[in-house]
Amino acid sequence: MEFKRLKDKVIVISGGTKGVGRAFAEVAGREGARVVIGGRDEKAGKEAVRNIRTFGSEGLFVHCDLLKVDDCRNLFDAGYEKFGKIDGFFNYAGVTPVSPLDACDEETFDWVMDVNFKAAFFCCQEAVKYMRMNGGGSIVLTGSAHGWGGQKDRAAYACSKGVLRILMEHIAHQYASELIRCNYLTLGWTPTEGEVSLRISQGESEAELRKRAAEILPMGRMCERNDYMEGLLYLMSDASAMMTGSTFRLTAGEYI
Repeated sequence: MEFKRLKDKVIVISGGTKGVGRAFAEVAGREGARVVIGGRDEKAGKEAVRNIRTFGSEGLFVHCDLLKVDDCRNLFDAGYEKFGKIDGFFNYAGVTPVSPLDACDEETFDWVMDVNFKAAFFCCQEAVKYMRMNGGGSIVLTGSAHGWGGQKDRAAYACSKGVLRILMEHIAHQYASELIRCNYLTLGWTPTEGEVSLRISQGESEAELRKRAAEILPMGRMCERNDYMEGLLYLMSDASAMMTGSTFRLTAGEYI
């Protein structure tokens, strides 16, 4: 019989209709999890749910605008109502605009901090509430190498990812006694939809982006969605039951 690493776990993913979030939603389903996908793209979300069902598992798409705290709460409430528990939360939702300190306006700053930090904070509040009822669980916050200072054109983004590290350490320290774990997954330079769109808007094609990145990254290529899947499976599974408060780097050797 095939061993499934996330069998019977219920995992919530914010930003689960795009990029690494979407990829993990389907991989988690393949590994036996029931997956709650939060996002705004209903077509992509429902397509992911259909794919999860082909693996013999269950999925649920919940339309949510993470700028609204009530939507953050509803994402978890809907998952609990459907599946009766919450075991894991992967906070993938985020935005990465150009935002240098000397030019970032208030609107951009508020958008970045509201999506990348405020939404994560209130989603974690819900995750803790439901995991406490279930005797524990695993929270994975999506980090970035920018979270240690960042490049010059990413000031607001770097701050948002840095404060997520503090949130991770806070949760790990304060809720370990309840077996609620939290770790920070540092993602590398990845050609997600958002990254490719940004570079195209700056006049750089995806092929040019990949070539430039390959020359910069120590390990010689950009990270792809699939490069993160084994790490995420480990962090969400019982194999990492004693791991909390860690920064887990999958960055192709990138240190900004």
